[in-house]
Amino acid sequence: MTSSTTPGGLARFNALEERAALAALHEACASSAWGSALLARRPYATADDLFAASDAAMAELTTADLEEAMAGHPPIGRPKPGDPTSSREQRGMAGASEELKAQMLELNLAYQEKFGHVFLICATGRTGEQMRDAVKERIGNSPEQEREIVRSELGKINRIRLANLVQEDEA
Repeated sequence: MTSSTTPGGLARFNALEERAALAALHEACASSAWGSALLARRPYATADDLFAASDAAMAELTTADLEEAMAGHPPIGRPKPGDPTSSREQRGMAGASEELKAQMLELNLAYQEKFGHVFLICATGRTGEQMRDAVKERIGNSPEQEREIVRSELGKINRIRLANLVQEDEA
């Protein structure tokens, strides 16, 4: 495919200077290994090609790379101040009761104590109750099981964020 037939948002991403493209990818995922892998595979003919590259890069991340990626995510129920992405993704907690927020804080702390990192879930479209139930269920996992679940959840988050990065903004 030529750039004239590549969707506009994707063509813009493909044309970004390397430093700008890497910065945009870092906004999607804090893993430098993941960002470098996606950058190295540019240009992308379709968004599906970009998503496939993301999935492949995610599968190759080491434990240290996953930890770097997770460090870019705030705890559920406590999005980073001034971070519209985290706030949008965690919208399901926005209207949660004080009781549910307190439960999530307690569960987040217990999870972090057990696994050494924040509870990570693709929060987009989930209610506060669904996220609470997920952390309650996952806290019983082994570290190995949880690492692979985190890898899968990060992959889902990255796809959503990449889709937003390359979406058409022509109206």
